Amino acid sequence: MLSDLYRGYIACLNAQDWPNLGTYVHDAVQYNERALTLDDYREMLKKDFREIPDLLFDIQLLIEEPPRVACRLRFECTPVGEFMGLRIDGKRVVFCENVFYEFREGKIAKVWSVIDKAAIEAQL
Repeated sequence: MLSDLYRGYIACLNAQDWPNLGTYVHDAVQYNERALTLDDYREMLKKDFREIPDLLFDIQLLIEEPPRVACRLRFECTPVGEFMGLRIDGKRVVFCENVFYEFREGKIAKVWSVIDKAAIEAQL
């Protein structure tokens, strides 16, 4: 089931298990219509963890309709400086991300992500 694969992917992210990211993500992935390699995608995620050391992906809603998965992720975290162009500087914020994934050959090949920036702005 794709939902099981997806839960494995989220566990991989939360553990920052970067060597195993390729188990879940295709070598060529699109993120919001931008073509990336697996290494590019890994670096993007590592940057997120540098900017938000206590980042934890919390699945709130998960819907599977092969070959796609839709998820609402919740974050309660403390970005250390700037995040999404906003000066957060260590303030604890709560926000959600609505994200859709398309799988190819058992791996994530496309990602469409929208983060609720307005929720963050309202807390600053």
